[in-house]
Amino acid sequence: MADGGEQDAKLSRLVEVTLDEKSIRRATPDIDHERKVAIFDLLDENYFELIEGASGPYCLNLSLAESRLVFAVTSEKRSPITTFMLSLSPFRKIVKDYFMVCESYYDAIKTAPPSRIEALDMGRRGLHDEGSRLLAERLEGKIEVDFPTARRLFTLICVLHWKG
Repeated sequence: MADGGEQDAKLSRLVEVTLDEKSIRRATPDIDHERKVAIFDLLDENYFELIEGASGPYCLNLSLAESRLVFAVTSEKRSPITTFMLSLSPFRKIVKDYFMVCESYYDAIKTAPPSRIEALDMGRRGLHDEGSRLLAERLEGKIEVDFPTARRLFTLICVLHWKG
């Protein structure tokens, strides 16, 4: 049954991730770059499995609807499987703080000493990790993800939150 684990890994994954165009606000080049990198990295390596429902591989569309984050999951052939909605309220403070630190970080890169840049980068990564853990917790019982997948999904949540 050595092939079973490998087959499960091929099924428990995302093969396409899209962001609802109506949910995306005009972004800075840095935010747009983060979005593209997050999607590329997410598709390259991820673990995503529905707790109940059809097995993957899956396609995911993320959008916003009435202060909620919408996870629309379909099969690889685009057959609807399920839709989950998560309140954005628990993410607001982390995302706000994350954007504030990111802005300081991108400004610091231009003129600040390396020690200041490193400190801001550590703060940025810490907030990103905190948001990623919160996302994994909020998905518990619905979708199982590993930490790297949660990190990349959190990046996409930040993109959807961006006010532009």
